[in-house]
Amino acid sequence: MITGELKNKINALWEIFWTGGITNPLDVVEQMTYLMFIHDLDETDNLRAKESAMLGLPYESMFGAEVQIGERTIPGNQLKWSVFHDFPAGKMYATVQEWVFPFIKNLHTDKASAYAKYMDDAIFKIPTPLMLDKVVTALDEIYSQMAQLRDGDVRGDVYEFLLSKIATAGVNGQFRTPRHIIKMMVELMAPGPEEVICDPACGTSGFLVAAGEYLKANRKEEIFFNREKKAHYMNGMFHGFDMDRTMLRIGAMNMMTHGVDNPTIEYRDSLSDQNPDREKYSLILANPPFKGSLDADIVSADLLKLCKTKKTELLFLALFLKMLKVGGRCACIVPDGVLFGSSRAHRDIRRELVDHHRLEAVISMPSGVFKPYAGVSTGVLIFTKTGHGGTDRVWFYDMRSDGFSLDDKRTAVAENDIPDIVARFHDLAGEEARERTEQSFLVPREEIVENGYDLSINKYKKTEYVPVEYPPTSEIFAQLRQLEAEIQKGLEELEGMV
Repeated sequence: MITGELKNKINALWEIFWTGGITNPLDVVEQMTYLMFIHDLDETDNLRAKESAMLGLPYESMFGAEVQIGERTIPGNQLKWSVFHDFPAGKMYATVQEWVFPFIKNLHTDKASAYAKYMDDAIFKIPTPLMLDKVVTALDEIYSQMAQLRDGDVRGDVYEFLLSKIATAGVNGQFRTPRHIIKMMVELMAPGPEEVICDPACGTSGFLVAAGEYLKANRKEEIFFNREKKAHYMNGMFHGFDMDRTMLRIGAMNMMTHGVDNPTIEYRDSLSDQNPDREKYSLILANPPFKGSLDADIVSADLLKLCKTKKTELLFLALFLKMLKVGGRCACIVPDGVLFGSSRAHRDIRRELVDHHRLEAVISMPSGVFKPYAGVSTGVLIFTKTGHGGTDRVWFYDMRSDGFSLDDKRTAVAENDIPDIVARFHDLAGEEARERTEQSFLVPREEIVENGYDLSINKYKKTEYVPVEYPPTSEIFAQLRQLEAEIQKGLEELEGMV
C-alpha cells in the first residue's frame, strides 16, 4: 500500500485536475491513465531498445525517425515524454493535443484490435497549457518517487489508489484485487506457453497482466524464441471481458504497456446470452463481482440450469465451468458465503465442483485482504473441469497473514503465508501427514460429502487444547491476602502524608 509522501503527491495531482475544472473522478482517472500510458510507452520503448542491443537483435522504435500524424510528417522523438516534458507550456500543450494524443489513438495498426476499438472514442480533456504543464510536472515527481521505492507492486498500488477515488467503485461489486494476491494465484496455477487465458470480469486486466509477466519471467526462451508461441502470446492467449468501457480502455492500455500487442479485451456481459464462449479456455483467473445489479431475464439459460439463483458469485462459478475446456483449470476468488451457504443454489454449485469435476484447493483468506475498499472475508477456489468427477481429496489452507496488516492502513509486516501456500500447493504429497490442527491439511471427498459439501475450513479444522495447570485455591487465596495487605499498608502510608 502507498503511504506518506507518494500519497500526498497523488492527492496534489488530483487537486490540480479538480481546480482545473475536471471534477468527474472517472474523467480524472481516465486522463491520468492516458498520460501515464504516454510516459510508459517512452520507458518501454527505451527498455526494449536496450534489450535488443544486448541480444544483438534489430529493433524498430515506435517513435521512428518520422511519424505520420494525419497529413503531417513529424520527427518521432517529438512524441516522447522525455522530450516534450521540457517544452514550454504552450508548445507542450500543442504537441500533446495535436500530435501525441492522435498518435496513441492510432498506435495499433490493427483497427479491429481491442486497443483501437476502445481508444477510438477517447477524448483529451485537459483544457489549458498551464494545467497540462502542472500535471506533467506532478507526474514526473510521482514517477521519481516510485523509482526510489524500488517496489515491483508500487505501480499497481498507485493506480489502485487512483481507482479508489472513484465514488462508484464497489457499487457493483467492483474492487481491486491486491497485486500480491493476483501474483499468488498466478504462481499457484503456473501457466504454460500454450494456455488460452480468460478473465470474464477483467476490470483493468490485472490477472492477464500478471499471467503475462509470469510467463516472461519463467518461460521466456520457450515463448519468445519460438515464432508460433510468440504469435500466440501476442494475439491469442489473453482474453478479458467487462461491462465498463473506461475499464476496458484502461485494460487494453495496460496490456499493451506490458508488451502484449493484441489481447482480446471486449465489452461483454459475461453472464448473459451475448457471451457465446463455451469450452474455449484452458485457464481462468478471476475475481468476479460479489454483489450488484443483475437482470435475471438476460442470464444465460444454461447457467440457470446449473445454478438457479440471482447471486452473481454463484453464477460466475457456473460460467467458469461452461467456459473451460475439459482439462481446463480455474483459480477464482469467492466470498466466504459460497463455501458454506445453505441455500439450494449454494449447495448445488459446490456439489457440481466436488462430484462432477476436480476440486483441488480451498484457501481461506483473512477479512482484511481487501481493505480499505471492503472488509469481506474471502477464499480462493482452485479446480479443474473434468465433467466426470475426480475429486479424491481437497487441500485446505488457513491464510493468517498476506504480508500486510489487516487494518485499513495495510502496512507491510514480516508475517506472510503466501510463499508457504505456493510451495505447499506444488507439493501436495508432502501434506499427507499434516494434522488437522495445522495451518494446511487434506480432507477426503467422502468427508466433504457427509458434511453437506461444506467447504469452510472451520468445519474440518481441529483446535488443539493445551491443558493449563493452576495452583491450588489455598495458594491463590494466600496471594490475594498478601496483595490486600500490601494495598492496605500503602493506603495507610498515603493517609499519613496528607
